[in-house]
Amino acid sequence: MSSPSTQSKPFELIPAIDLLGGQAVRLSQGDYDQATVYDSDPANVAKGFFAKGIKRLHVVDLDGAKAGRPMAGEAVKRILSEVGGTPVQLGGGLRDMAGVEEALSWGLDRVILGTIALRDPELVKKAAAEYPGRIVVGIDARDGRVAVEGWLEASETTAVDLGRKFEDAGVAAIVYTDIARDGMLTGPNIPQTVALASALDIPVIVSGGVATVQDILDSAAERAKGICGVIAGRAIYTGAVDLEEALRAVDVLGDGEGSA
Repeated sequence: MSSPSTQSKPFELIPAIDLLGGQAVRLSQGDYDQATVYDSDPANVAKGFFAKGIKRLHVVDLDGAKAGRPMAGEAVKRILSEVGGTPVQLGGGLRDMAGVEEALSWGLDRVILGTIALRDPELVKKAAAEYPGRIVVGIDARDGRVAVEGWLEASETTAVDLGRKFEDAGVAAIVYTDIARDGMLTGPNIPQTVALASALDIPVIVSGGVATVQDILDSAAERAKGICGVIAGRAIYTGAVDLEEALRAVDVLGDGEGSA
């Protein structure tokens, strides 16, 4: 059962920028060979998102995820220069304390640890202790099993089993991505994400497959079960989701819950 503090946390709609070769792209099901380039200047994308009033930005270093170390520092710094202090979280290739420290030194609000969460959970706990509220665990799963190394390898560990390792570690949130739906505009796997959130005390962010504003509202409707946000990428870039409209809808929902 979610705690009162989890229920009172604001729900966030978090647009995503995926970086590959210095460009803003989206992958289909995590496949690097199915990259669609949306803008050669990710900072320009971030500036546009900021102008529409986002509360948080999600950035993925796809080159870093494949290389196992941060690769997009310059692009991330340019993004940070365009968002006026809006919190930015980064995932991809952060697999040791040096990488975590380097990324946070750029001015990021939070970093997301994925592969290393499975390989070395103690390192994640150490990072969470050293940087309270700034460490997020990324759990990317296919058929409920955790995938790592930029989604290039599957494991036998379930998402719930991995999440439970960090219950008392002080991580800020878990980003749960259903790989089968990521970038496919087929709708997020809300039931599986809710099942994960319900099994944990850590707030969970929905990721993968958002196609409509209704998907965002359906995610927000599960806030009392521990869902604290939703990440949207391709649907925003294609225009299937109007970012301003979606942000207003989430704000209205929040106002309605707050006045109930």
